[in-house]
Amino acid sequence: PYASPSHARVSFPGPPGGYGADVDGLEGFARTFLAAGFRVAGEDGRDPLNLMEWYAAGLAAGVDPHSPERWVRLDEHGQAKVEAASIALILHLTRPWLWDRLPPLVREQVVDYLAPAVGADYPPINWVWFQIVVEQFLASVGGPYAQEDIDRGLALAEGFEREDGWYADGSERSYDHYTGWALHLYPVLWREMAGLGPDPRHLARLERFLDDAVHLVGADGSPLIQGRSLTYRFAAAAPFWAGARAGVGSPGLLRRAASGIARHFVAHGAPDGDGVLTLGWHGKRPAIAQDYSGPGSPYWASKGLLGLSLPAGHPVWTAVEEPLPVEADDFTRVVRAPGWLVSGTRADGVVRVVNHGTDHSHPGSDLADPPLYARLGYSTATFPLLSGDPLDQSVVVLDEGGRGSHRTGFTAGPLSALASGTLVGSSRWRAHWTEPGPGPDHGHPRPGAEVRHGPLLEVVSAVRGSWEVRFVRLLERPGWLRVGGWPAPESGPGTRVVGGPGLTKSGVSVAATPLADRTLVPWCATPGEAEPGIWYVAALQLGHGGEAPSIDAWKIVWPDGTADDIPAPTLPRSRK
Repeated sequence: PYASPSHARVSFPGPPGGYGADVDGLEGFARTFLAAGFRVAGEDGRDPLNLMEWYAAGLAAGVDPHSPERWVRLDEHGQAKVEAASIALILHLTRPWLWDRLPPLVREQVVDYLAPAVGADYPPINWVWFQIVVEQFLASVGGPYAQEDIDRGLALAEGFEREDGWYADGSERSYDHYTGWALHLYPVLWREMAGLGPDPRHLARLERFLDDAVHLVGADGSPLIQGRSLTYRFAAAAPFWAGARAGVGSPGLLRRAASGIARHFVAHGAPDGDGVLTLGWHGKRPAIAQDYSGPGSPYWASKGLLGLSLPAGHPVWTAVEEPLPVEADDFTRVVRAPGWLVSGTRADGVVRVVNHGTDHSHPGSDLADPPLYARLGYSTATFPLLSGDPLDQSVVVLDEGGRGSHRTGFTAGPLSALASGTLVGSSRWRAHWTEPGPGPDHGHPRPGAEVRHGPLLEVVSAVRGSWEVRFVRLLERPGWLRVGGWPAPESGPGTRVVGGPGLTKSGVSVAATPLADRTLVPWCATPGEAEPGIWYVAALQLGHGGEAPSIDAWKIVWPDGTADDIPAPTLPRSRK
C-alpha cells in the first residue's frame, strides 16, 4: 500500500527524512528488495508471491530517466550510493529469476544508473564496500567498472582491521553494529560476487569476531544498545548469518543469536500492528533517528534476514539451537579492540559493557560526548539518555552552572582479567565543556565552537557480575565530582549507585529513553569540591538486590565472596 504505481518508490508513513522524499522512496524500495531477494534466493527461485515480478516493475521504472518515478541518481545524491549497493547485491543473488529475464533496454538502464559509482568518491568508512559491490556487479554484467576502484576500496577496508577480528568504521575509535552488519558482511558476499574462493584471513577474523559478538546478545535476544543507526534493529543479526554462510562458527549458536534478535523485536512490537518498521527501537520513537534517517531507513533491518538466502537444508537451519553464553552461565570477557569489559549474568540474562575504548573520535579531540558512543557503560537492557549533558554512565566535573563535563578524546588505559575472572580497565581525560557545532547529527561527535577545559580525570573500573566498582580521581586542581549510574527503565532490571567516602551527595534523576518514558538514573557526588589526587570510589549495579561489594582501599570483596586486590593504575599521560 506504500508503493508508487510502478513500484519504484516505497514511501512508508511518516514525515520525510533529512534527505527528502525522493531519497526516502528509493530507500524503501532498495531495503525491502533485500528481504525479498534473500527469500527468493533461499527458495532457489520459488516465488509464490511473485516478488521478483513486482520488484522488476519497480526496477524498470526507477532506472528509466523519463519515468515520473525515476530514482535519485548516484551523481545527484550521496545516499543513492548506499542504496545502489543493496540493489546490485540482490540482482546478483537473484540473477536467474530477475536480471536474466529483464528486457535488454532495462538492463542497459540499470547499468547506466549504477555507472556513476565508477571513479566516484566514497567516504573512507563502511561506504567503501558500497562502491566495491556495485562495481563488481557491473563487471559481472559487462558494464563499466574500474579495477583500481575495487582494489583501493579493498585496501581501505583492510586498514580498518583491529585486534581479535574487529574492524573500526574508519580511522577513529568507531566501534558499533556497522562492524557486523557491514564490515564483516560485505566481504563474504563480495567474494561470492567476484567468483573467488574463501579468504582464510577474513574467515579467521570473522570467526574470532563472532566469538565476541555472541557474548553481546542478551538472553531475551536484545543486541547491545550502543552506536548509531539503532533503528535498524534486527540488522544486528546479519553477522551471525554471514558466519553461517561462510561456514564458520557453530551453526546452532549462530542461529540462536540471529533468531533471538529477530524474535526480540517481534515480541516488542516491531513491526507494528500495520506491519511497518517505524523509526524507533521497540515501538515508534523518532528521537532515536539520526539526521540521515527517513521512514524507509529502518528496513536496513532486512540485512538481519540474510539467513533466508540459505536453503532449508543448510546446517544453520538443521542444527539444534545452542544457548547463548549468557544463558549458559555467568561470564566476564575482555573485548580489546573497542576497549570493553563485558559481564553477563545468567539470572537476569543481561549483558553489560563497561567502555574504556570507544568514543567515535581520536585521543585528545575534546569534542562533545555522543551518547551512543562515549558513555562508560552500555547494556542489552538499558538505553542511554539521548539529550542533555552527560549524566548516565558518566564521571563528570560540574561547572559553576551545574553542567557536566565531557570525556570524548580520552586516553585509553590497559584492560585485563584477574585470575578470579574480575575485569579491570581504565581511561584518563581532561574534563571539558562544549556544545556540538552546527551540521547534521549522524550520531557521532561534532566539533563545538568553544571548548573550556577543567581538571584531568582518571577512572579505573573493576567489573564482576552485575557490579562495577569505579575508582575516580581528579588531578591538578579541585572540582565538583559526580558519578552517574545505569539508566534503567523503572520496571527494568534495577539500578543503584553506592557512593563511598566523600561521595555523600546522591539522588535519582528521571528521564525518558526509547525503552521507557520513566528511566531512572541514580548518581552520587561530592558535596563540595573534590580534592585532587584523592581516589573516590562508588559501586554501580545494574540488577536487582543483593549486598554491595565491600571496598577497602584497592581491595574488593564481591557479593559472591570473591576477594580481589585491584592492581594500582598505570595510565599513560593525557595531553594537557
